[in-house]
Amino acid sequence: MTTTRRDRTDPPSSTGPHTRWEDAATVTDDDRAGAADAAGPGDGRPVDVKQAVLDGMGGPSGMVYSALPVAGFAAAVPFVPLPAAIGAAIAAAGALAVFRMWRGEAFMTAMGGVFGVAAAGGVSAWTGSANDFFLIGIWASLAGAVLTLGSLLVRRPLTGGIWNAVHGGGHDWRADRPSLLAHDLATLTVAAVFAGRFAVSQWLYLADSTTGLAIADTVTGFPLTALAAVVVVWAFRRTTKRLAKSAAPAA
Repeated sequence: MTTTRRDRTDPPSSTGPHTRWEDAATVTDDDRAGAADAAGPGDGRPVDVKQAVLDGMGGPSGMVYSALPVAGFAAAVPFVPLPAAIGAAIAAAGALAVFRMWRGEAFMTAMGGVFGVAAAGGVSAWTGSANDFFLIGIWASLAGAVLTLGSLLVRRPLTGGIWNAVHGGGHDWRADRPSLLAHDLATLTVAAVFAGRFAVSQWLYLADSTTGLAIADTVTGFPLTALAAVVVVWAFRRTTKRLAKSAAPAA
């Protein structure tokens, strides 16, 4: 005669008396860590790290959409007056924004590319130089590199601060050395991407290569940003997993 083990707190179900016990037994530490990674700061709000990073990047399609007006500008500027090339880039960005809103994207997400192209075109029109269409992006990359490297020098890596803010702001993540190291690496990766984009673009700007600037903007855009995003997501998940495990005994 065999006996069956069942949690007495589990009522029978239509699928058999062992279903809930067996399902509970299959939950592993990794499952709990994954769930904690998607959990908010204790208030039930979900925080999907991967989605948050993709949203910050505009998503893969958003990166492609942002590259198209730039490519159109670079292709048009050798053949038409500068104001016409700027107008064509803004028109292309506007058409893409309408398409994105038609697909259901939020207004500000869709219009972000239009604002960026319009600002770049305004600088270019003001100076009368086609290369200055890329000037905002060049200096933004320099500012990003300085900000991220500065956060490393003061031992407060930027990605760690962002992780802490997303998860309620109450974690002493800097006291956990593996978490601090993970965010050192993530922030250093982001800084390297910013610095690399600035170095390449500044060199092409000084070389007066509008076509090269457009190519560099595309090549160093989504691929390098995606690489940095992978490292940032890894640091986020590692920190959440370690803090969730250390908090488990207290819970």
